[in-house]
Amino acid sequence: MLKVFADRGGTFTDIVAVTNNQTIIDGLLEYPERFLIVPLPNQQWIIVYKLLSENPEQYQDAAIQGIRDILGISSKEPIPSAAIQVIKMGTTVATNALLERKGDRVVLVITKGFKDALRIGYQNRPNIFARHIVLPTMLYEQVIEVEERYDAKGNELIAVNIEEVKLDLQAVYHTGIRSCAIVFMHSDRYPEHERQVATIAQEIGFTQISVSHQVSPLMKLVSRGDTTVVDAYLTPILRRYVNQVASQLPQVKLMFMKSDGGLIAAEQFQGKDSILSGPAGGIVGAVQTSKRAGFDLAITFDMGGTSTDVAHFKGEYERQLESEIAGARMRVPVLAINTIAAGGGSILLFDGSSYRVGPESAGSIPGPACYRRGGPLTVTDANVMLGKIHPQYFPSVFGIDGNLALDKDVVIQKFTQLAQEIITATGNHCTPEQVAAGFMAIAVENMANAIKKISLQRGYDVTKYVLCCFGGAGGQVACLIADTLGMKQIFLHPYAGVLSAYGMGLADVRAIREGGVEQPLTPALIPQLQHLIKSLETQARSEIKEAGSQVEVICKPNLKYEGTNSILTVNFADEVAAMRQEFEAEHKSRYGFIQLEKTLIVESVSVELIQKIDTSEEPLITRTRSISEAPKPVETVKMFTAEKWYDTPVYRREDLQPKDRITGTAIIVEKISTIVVKPDWEAVLTERNHLILSRR
Repeated sequence: MLKVFADRGGTFTDIVAVTNNQTIIDGLLEYPERFLIVPLPNQQWIIVYKLLSENPEQYQDAAIQGIRDILGISSKEPIPSAAIQVIKMGTTVATNALLERKGDRVVLVITKGFKDALRIGYQNRPNIFARHIVLPTMLYEQVIEVEERYDAKGNELIAVNIEEVKLDLQAVYHTGIRSCAIVFMHSDRYPEHERQVATIAQEIGFTQISVSHQVSPLMKLVSRGDTTVVDAYLTPILRRYVNQVASQLPQVKLMFMKSDGGLIAAEQFQGKDSILSGPAGGIVGAVQTSKRAGFDLAITFDMGGTSTDVAHFKGEYERQLESEIAGARMRVPVLAINTIAAGGGSILLFDGSSYRVGPESAGSIPGPACYRRGGPLTVTDANVMLGKIHPQYFPSVFGIDGNLALDKDVVIQKFTQLAQEIITATGNHCTPEQVAAGFMAIAVENMANAIKKISLQRGYDVTKYVLCCFGGAGGQVACLIADTLGMKQIFLHPYAGVLSAYGMGLADVRAIREGGVEQPLTPALIPQLQHLIKSLETQARSEIKEAGSQVEVICKPNLKYEGTNSILTVNFADEVAAMRQEFEAEHKSRYGFIQLEKTLIVESVSVELIQKIDTSEEPLITRTRSISEAPKPVETVKMFTAEKWYDTPVYRREDLQPKDRITGTAIIVEKISTIVVKPDWEAVLTERNHLILSRR
């Protein structure tokens, strides 16, 4: 049987497969440069495979192509479903549709008088001195105002005019719109009118109907409305992608990663849950492998081709209720991930006076200059120029036919040309490698600032944390990032280059349900909260299919001081004092003060069900060399770091054995990534094949 875990990123699609089929392994051993194969106990193997997310000349979908390549079948043959036990995927399909504004056409159906409520939003001024305010484009195309109204206590003031709504929806349907978002005042508590309009829309033939009391059953019309519109905008795109994958894999159990870090069956996967599908797999992978390595405090650092994602872990997954992603506000629980547009493919620009890195990315087509498709200079090219990436240790998958190595010559030529431009424009003499190092310093500073935002700015001391580094480009900058932040340890898993895909296999099935409360926290409210928790738990159980398995239930009220908007999440307790104490401790840590005289309000309650999934143990490796015998480098190369060129030994990760120590400077190459050890750092391999870098 084959279990497949896949992460479709912006540049690369990573696949990790677990199999006990000797025939599959024998077939793949003929291509050692393409597949990394690691034996596990009990006659099983892990297969690691990377391919470009978009390569239209070669294939339509990277994940499906990856499965075909592993099974050794051509694009004409059907995939044998019986050979595959389960597929778990994270995908950026919805994220990209949101970034590029390529979702489905949507009509917004809203209470009369609130036609522009979502456009007006909260009137935030993120850039207070901007004289020209650029509002984000709205995701809906048309608006229907419905004369209906409940008051805040649930009294029906105006009933829905069924005939009028029918005519309005019919008119919109004839313009070709098939996706509908329904958002009415107070419908989080009194949803009857929304249900009536949803029924009409269904009868007319709308194929996607997102109803706010189901999508985000919480107070605040704007955030509830925004979330519903995002869901209506993205779910059809997602549905088509899921169906496209499922059509090639009939009868295969297909699961997707949600933004909250849990898995869900493909047919239940919705637009609102999909925005951080790929990065969430990375957080799960980083957290679970860090715990196995004995680290309880971790900053996860995922540097891919297009972006870098960072997150903070201190015992449990951190989630945020409200987020804004690509100009779309949403109110659904998502893992607290800070993303910045700085990855291996981020484009380097000199604007006549200063260096700029990103936010534009070269993607996988044309890709960085060294990818042989005429691309611009990027962060990856800077590392090639500095001798941190060497073509002979990189897979030969470039060029039109996908069979050439990286092109180092074009990189040297372009940086030499750029250095000349800089000298002409500024009069400052600089060598090509100094230019590349200057761009890298800016990229590192941008990434370190992203980490400060989720740690130092929230009262956490990063020097006590391990930096869990992963993603295809993470190991190249790990020491630079740690030095900038004063961190002393870096953890690199053997599958760090594909940890987002590996994380899909380590994730549990999770279902989260939320309910609004908006009442003062008093002993009298506790029974009401218990009743709500029971009801939310029943709803969440309907999402978890497999009966009889162990399910853990976690209840968390979201609290705030009366008259404020800053919500903090605590654990549910039957005692008011216990919840208040936890809230105050968190408030003091986050904001530096507490307000004892203020009433605490329970804004909402969330109930999370976790169904644990058995995951394969990682194999222990044994030392066969004597303890006094050091590992042998495969060659010595020139690498530019700390303002000068160093003769730098290159080691292969598979040649290292437990307790081996490598002092910087050094380069450790793997099939799927490159690790750079700076001067003043040393790397030690553990018996679990984990690489721990420590500052000397």
